[in-house]
Order: sequence, then C-alpha cells, then structure tokens
Amino acid sequence: MNRVLILVNITGLIIGISYGLHGPILPVFAKNVIGATYSDLGLIGLTNFIPYMFIPLFVGILLDRINNGYLLSLGAFLNSASVYLLSIAQSVPEIMGFRIMTGVAHAFFWPPCESIISRESSEKSRVRNISWFTMFFVMGFMIGPLLGTVFLEGLDITYRVLFQIAAFILAVAIITSLFASRKSVKNHHERFSFSSIKEMRRFPEVIILLVFYTSSFGVILTIYPAFLNDSGMTAADILLLYFVFGVSRVISLALAGKLARKTSQTLIAATIAVSVGLAVSTVADSIITFGISLVLMGFGFSIFFPLTLEIILTKTRKEISGKIIGAYETVFGMGWAIGPTMGGPITQLFGNETLYLLFCALGIAVTIFAIISRKKLEPQRVLN
Repeated sequence: MNRVLILVNITGLIIGISYGLHGPILPVFAKNVIGATYSDLGLIGLTNFIPYMFIPLFVGILLDRINNGYLLSLGAFLNSASVYLLSIAQSVPEIMGFRIMTGVAHAFFWPPCESIISRESSEKSRVRNISWFTMFFVMGFMIGPLLGTVFLEGLDITYRVLFQIAAFILAVAIITSLFASRKSVKNHHERFSFSSIKEMRRFPEVIILLVFYTSSFGVILTIYPAFLNDSGMTAADILLLYFVFGVSRVISLALAGKLARKTSQTLIAATIAVSVGLAVSTVADSIITFGISLVLMGFGFSIFFPLTLEIILTKTRKEISGKIIGAYETVFGMGWAIGPTMGGPITQLFGNETLYLLFCALGIAVTIFAIISRKKLEPQRVLN
C-alpha cells in the first residue's frame, strides 16, 4: 500500500474516532438535555443528511479539477468546527443548524477519499483498498464509543465537553489530509452539469438497494440511540453497543475482498441481515439482545458500500469517475435524509417499535427484489 493510501486510511481512522465518540450520544443529549422529541430527532437527522443530497454533485466536479487532498482538508476543518459548536447548542434549531454544517463537511470528506483511492488503485485492488479505507473509518467508529465510555463513566465529564474533545480529535485529520495531497489533477475545463445523475440512472437496481440501506442506516445513527435509551440502556450501554456494532462492521469489511467474488449473493445476505436485525430490535429487552441486533445490522450496513460502489465504477469510464462518485454519494444523501424524516414522526405517532417493523418489511421486499435482479448486481469489467 502506497504512502497516499496509508495517509487516507489514517485520516479515515481519526474522523471515525470522532464520529464514534460523539455520534451515538448526540440523540441522547438532544433528548435528555435539550428536550428534543422523536420528531425533533428526525428533523435533526434530516438537516444533517439533506446537504448530502446536493453537495456531492458539486464536489464530484471539483474532484476532477482540484487537488483532492485540499478538498479533504476543507472537509476535516468544517467537520471539526461543526462538532465543536454542538458543545454550545442550547436549542433544537441550533443543533439543526450545526448539523447542516456537518452534512456539508461530510460531502468534502467521503467523496475525495473515494476519488483518491480510486486513482491510486488498479481495478483488481480497488475493492480491497476501498474496503480497507472503510474498515479504518469503522475501526475509528468502534474505538470512539469506548473512549466515550471512559470519558463519561471514568472521568465523569459532561456531554458538552465530550463534543469538544471529539472536535479536537477531528482537527488532527486536517494535518493528515494535507500530507495526503498529491499534484493537482489536470483541469478538464468542464462545466458543471447533471450528466452524472443520468449516469447513475443506468443502475436502478443499485439505487433501490442503496436507498434502503442508507435510509435504514440513517435511522440507526439518528433515532436508534434514543430508542435504546427509552428501552433502559444508559449512555455507557449505548456506547458499548455501538462498539459491538463497530466490531461487526470491521470484521465484515475485512472479508469484503473475498465476499466481492459473489457480489449479488453477498448483497442479498446483507439485506436479510439488516431485516432480521431490525426485527430483533422490536423484541429486544437486554443489552445482549440489542447487541445481537446491532451485530446483524453491522454486517449489512458495512458490506454494501464497497460492493455497490465497485458495481458502478467497473461500468463507468475512468475519466468521469469523480462525477459518478459524486452522484453515488448523492443517492446516499437521499437515503440518509429519508430515514430520519420518516423515522421521527412515525416513532412519535405510533410508538417506538413501529419504525423498525416497517423497515423490516421494506427489507424483506428489497431482498426479494435483489434475488430477482441478482444478475444485474454483479461487477462488469469494461474497457475505458
């Protein structure tokens, strides 16, 4: 693995630690300290993810024109600032405003990393390298909750101080991303267009799977921690459960290279795992049963990313890979926005378990669709 890929992986690890440190606690902080309802949590999730429906399109164009390392550094700076601002939030609208900033920042983190990895990899090593990067990020997301448990239980710090620590950790990623900078790519003098969206329309099967995975994942990131809290889990329990979630994701990503040999079967297994995990959540009554649920979902939510991206990149001309990555991430934003937008009001109106039963039913439907479409869910090597 070359120097640039190592630095990108380290950047992913650092950002993952920060996300894992503050992400699972934010819904609990909003509910217990600020007084947010489940509908409010849905809106907070929406504001976090809605920028990701649009910004990646513009970032995708910039990826083919500007040094990707500089874009990554900008994302790390904005991310650090947005997390620090959470420590001074006093109301739901303030949290929403700061999460909009986080959503914009995330668009300058993930697509540049994907682009750098794609440019530094051969076709044979791309799935492996993207999986390794994702694994480093998830390892950070796994380590973060453990650190959070130490800070909250061992050092007895407040949620607000926890956010400040997470922000300072994130700031270190500015340095590593600057070191990852390479010579700027050639400016192709292309005007912005929505042609990349048209490119993505060639993959309806992948889009359907992505929307299900990301909308479910959005719920797990924004609504589920509060659900766990209402189910009797303490803040330390929640962080421990998300550590288990991270372990499952890391193991899954470590096996991604081998599982990529049977892409469609693996994606079908992933949808089944997520659906079963959601179903288990509705009857779980202990940290062990919730842990089983998160282990199942951890597998599904991790393995889908490198495999679906590989399907698209192997069927796309390399010279427009930056724009197609931007369009791909826009679909992510759509799903992440849909999940919390649905999840908050549904939980508020119909009770805690209804949301997970609904997504379980959707998962079953998507699984059947994936089985029917399995031939189109395989990578295909093309001549560039």
